Amino acid sequence: QVQLVESGGGLVQAGGSLRLSCAASGRTSSINTIGWYRQAPGKQRELVATISGGGDTNYADSVKGRFTISRDNAKNTVYLQMNSLKPEDTAVYYCKSRSSCGTHWGQGTQVTVSS
Repeated sequence: QVQLVESGGGLVQAGGSLRLSCAASGRTSSINTIGWYRQAPGKQRELVATISGGGDTNYADSVKGRFTISRDNAKNTVYLQMNSLKPEDTAVYYCKSRSSCGTHWGQGTQVTVSS
């Protein structure tokens, strides 16, 4: 099993920045792709960014150029640096891992961007 714990969410003004962290524990050596997803009220959960074991990244068009995903394998932690935040980025942000153990989700962290 893999356990994921997100942190770093909060309230920020439009144009500001936040850095989210996702700390993995358990069978972390089995993790391949890990990423961030978000869900706004009344909307479906959507992909924000993913990073593979080899470091390949993928971003939603809405965050390209503003968000950066990175991973520190020594710390078993994935980060999401969010710059130039917009009110439409307001959502609960979830970390998701895919591994030989299956798919696992964290509990989420709230990000609120005020206009």
